[in-house]
Amino acid sequence: MTTQDKIQENSNFNSSLRFGGLPTLPGPIGIFDSGYGGLTILEKIRTELPEYDYIYLGDNARTPYGTRSFDVVYKFTLECVLRMFRMGCQLVVLACNTASAKALRSIQQRDLPGLDPKRRVLGVIRPTVEAVVSMTHTNHIGLLATTGTVQSDSYPLEIHKINQNIIVTSEACPMWVPLIENNEYMTSGADYFVQKNVQHLLDADPLIDTIMLGCTHYPLLEDKIKSLLPEGIRIVSQGELVAQSLVDYLNRHSEIDALCTKSGSIRYMTTESVAKFSTSASIFLNEDIQAEHIDLG
Repeated sequence: MTTQDKIQENSNFNSSLRFGGLPTLPGPIGIFDSGYGGLTILEKIRTELPEYDYIYLGDNARTPYGTRSFDVVYKFTLECVLRMFRMGCQLVVLACNTASAKALRSIQQRDLPGLDPKRRVLGVIRPTVEAVVSMTHTNHIGLLATTGTVQSDSYPLEIHKINQNIIVTSEACPMWVPLIENNEYMTSGADYFVQKNVQHLLDADPLIDTIMLGCTHYPLLEDKIKSLLPEGIRIVSQGELVAQSLVDYLNRHSEIDALCTKSGSIRYMTTESVAKFSTSASIFLNEDIQAEHIDLG
């Protein structure tokens, strides 16, 4: 079966659902990530929009997504989005760069019209790009991201839609996420890999004046990265940008805002061990997490 056949098969299945089995009442905002990094996005969103209800779903049993193919990332992401829809979410934010790069457009264009055209799925790449193009003075931007995000070319493609004159230099950092999720990111071993990747990026283009952190895990390394940069280079982290973009989106789309419940609640869901999620989540959030296990079937 070809890639197109697989996508069409999924789309046919989703079209057959067409509102069937999906709650139509207002519900929480869904925040999805393949792992834990999306918690950095959730934290900033809750700071800006504390009155809203949220469900966070981490597909921790199948992480990482960064090294997987487009087909697999699309399939996994769609399964999780559908599960969040069934839990009442009318709006889902893909707080995952890989899912945003490899699955968002297909879900928006092929799946949502058949599932329910009133629902929305948003990503993290576009808000980051819209902000970063106004920050560079040299028109040279660096990207630090997972292998999957770099290979997707999503950031250069989105940036060039706004400004074709900007040069984007990308550096894949395959060791960073494992170091963070194993709580090894403050060690000398982590220092080696961070310095190696940052220096490689700067050597590839000495004119870079703005660096995007294209993975939701990377804010935990921000101070370490800053210590390695020459004066005048700005780091762009996604959390605040995505949160501000969501505030603006809900202000502009009152019909979507009306589908989001507001009682200040939060539920954490994981496809993996609840105990493991709760322990690892503490790396990203300064609060105790009571997670729930969820099956995607």
